[in-house]
Amino acid sequence: MESNGKVALVTGANKGLGFEASRQLGRLGFTVLLGSRDLARGEQAAATLRAEGLNVQTVQVDMNEPATFATVAELIADDFGALDVLVNNAGVLLDKGIPASKVSVEALKATYDANFFGLVELTQVLLPLIEKSEAGRIVNVSSILASMTMNADPNDVFGDWRSLGYNSSKAAVNLFTAMLATELKRRSPVKVNSAHPGWVQTDLGGGEAPLSPAEGVETIVWLATLEDDGPTGGFFHQRKQLAW
Repeated sequence: MESNGKVALVTGANKGLGFEASRQLGRLGFTVLLGSRDLARGEQAAATLRAEGLNVQTVQVDMNEPATFATVAELIADDFGALDVLVNNAGVLLDKGIPASKVSVEALKATYDANFFGLVELTQVLLPLIEKSEAGRIVNVSSILASMTMNADPNDVFGDWRSLGYNSSKAAVNLFTAMLATELKRRSPVKVNSAHPGWVQTDLGGGEAPLSPAEGVETIVWLATLEDDGPTGGFFHQRKQLAW
């Protein structure tokens, strides 16, 4: 695959949406750093994509181990000098179907460690490298489940997916998206957006989901490759803005 000279890091990429996003970015000519908590599983996934002719290498990114953030930042600085795209995809769902009155504080803390605190810290560590790109892009994989508007709907449209830990952690991610985008507008061409992939056939989404991973990553890849006049600080699905 002909290189476009750009580098993308995708977290949680050894399977599901992260794996498919890595594939699609690789097909567009990116050198893809496939971030995985487990290096062996990450290397298996990377080998599959390399067999398709894509330029993919494995890096360890564990959202519960900030030391891995510094290591990957050093690798990017030494080998590439800048990072063009960061896709913050890694995350967990630990409280599906558990009502807000019953969810444990331990589950909430574990959810926030992976979905929010780790994401923010990784982004902060990598931001100096992203700002060295001519057109840096940060895509935070969120969910419609984060929408305050939807969660306040008395018709209970989410059913078993009304999970305090997961939903609120993604709402926090969306607020980080909005605040970071506003900050960077003052000094940088970097664009920061949140993506709702939709209900996708992954370990998290389940086999009954209507969308394939290839369909689910369309919004992610679009936001990762925005033109200079593209949006920043928004929450999108299928190129349409969603209600916060």
